[in-house]
Amino acid sequence: MTPDDRLIVALDVANVVHGLDLVARIGDAAGFYKIGLGMLTGGGLALANELKHEQGKRVFLDLKLFDIGATIEAAVRGLSQYDLDFLTVHGDPQVVAAAATGKGGTNLKILAVTVLTSLDRADLDANLIKPGDIHQITLERAARAFEAGADGVIASPQEAAMIRALPQARGKLIVTPGVRPAGAATGDQKRIATPRQAIMDGADHIVVGRPIWQAKDPAAAARVVAAELPDRQV
Repeated sequence: MTPDDRLIVALDVANVVHGLDLVARIGDAAGFYKIGLGMLTGGGLALANELKHEQGKRVFLDLKLFDIGATIEAAVRGLSQYDLDFLTVHGDPQVVAAAATGKGGTNLKILAVTVLTSLDRADLDANLIKPGDIHQITLERAARAFEAGADGVIASPQEAAMIRALPQARGKLIVTPGVRPAGAATGDQKRIATPRQAIMDGADHIVVGRPIWQAKDPAAAARVVAAELPDRQV
């Protein structure tokens, strides 16, 4: 049975060895994996290459790149050689534009981070982000990222419906972390939803980490999440 690639499993483990073990335990229950910054020094790029080219998985490299334009362009140009599926950069328009240039004609999708799902208004105040409703700020950042050339955005499930309604979002991807199956602990996420609700509200993909990789049976946990997703619309 082909796994539902709307589910992206976050491999938030220490290194490539643990990552490969987890993927083996999940088996055919999932086929799309996220490798984040925390594993970069533990062989993250090697794992990405192994999963993509040796195991036929889809790979989302979640590095949230942020730097001057020339550096972003060069970094993305180098990463695009790995033939991965998704790459995150911060949603500032100049960063997104540089990343879009760097990927060139490859199939790599540049996803812009709007506002991290672990943040709330108090966090934005502490970071000197302009006053205003956090959902509206996320919406504005998404619109600007699309206009700058992003293929999609990262946003909490609570903003997915608003972003999907944007004219600029036509044909673009919405990927939502902060997704928790019914009854799961929220952990450090503050703006969450269930898998079904996230997709119904306009997300194309959901990212689920701890509820799967911390489970005694990760394959069973992945299947539970996939079973919560609504039927695909034809």
